[in-house]
Amino acid sequence: QVQLVESGGGLVQAGGSLRLSCAASGRTFSSLTMGWFRQAPGKEREFVAGTTWNGGSAYATDSVKGRFTISRDNAKNTVYLQMHSLKSEDTAVYYCAASRNPYYSGSYDSESAYGYWGKGTQVTVSS
Repeated sequence: QVQLVESGGGLVQAGGSLRLSCAASGRTFSSLTMGWFRQAPGKEREFVAGTTWNGGSAYATDSVKGRFTISRDNAKNTVYLQMHSLKSEDTAVYYCAASRNPYYSGSYDSESAYGYWGKGTQVTVSS
């Protein structure tokens, strides 16, 4: 089992920055692929960014590339999502997710790769 707790959400003006954190416990963090997803009101949950256990990373195309950065600190069992130049369309509940299995080597931009989810943190960007 893996427990995930997100933090760092809040209200920010357009153009501002936020850093989300996700603390993990319950399994060797360094062996897990980690992802960030978001769900805006009335929309389906979508992939934002992911980082693999062996150092790879990926971002949702166009919408966040160049503005968001995912990183991880294996010593702290934490994954981060640094968000800059926030836009109103970034408003959503942001969820942290961990791969279902350790040393996962498949694609990680879809929910099917993940077996553990946090409860989410709200990010609201005012224009």
